[in-house]
Amino acid sequence: QVQLVESGGGLVQPGGSLRLSCAASGNIFNTYTMGWYRQAPGKQRELVASFTTGGTTDYKDSVKGRFTISRDNAKNTVYLQMNSAKPEDTAVYYCNARPLVFGRVAYWGQGTQVTVSA
Repeated sequence: QVQLVESGGGLVQPGGSLRLSCAASGNIFNTYTMGWYRQAPGKQRELVASFTTGGTTDYKDSVKGRFTISRDNAKNTVYLQMNSAKPEDTAVYYCNARPLVFGRVAYWGQGTQVTVSA
């Protein structure tokens, strides 16, 4: 099965930057749509950034202009560049692979904690 391994989480100061990585076990970008979710304590998991099937990117309004999703096809890795971090960005961040083929399951990374605090 597909494995998604996340890294890059940690503590960052408000206004600082952090880059999250999600390494897939194989070349899945042609059959899965990649995205980043986050979940804060007591809150629902929400979509933060994703690639669309149309080849563009979508972002949650509150992170537009601050976060950037990107990928390296050769490395089978998706990134989330977090700039101008805010305390409300504090959450567990999850990498997600959504299948483009009907009947296949979605895959999730294990989650990586991001804490934005002074």
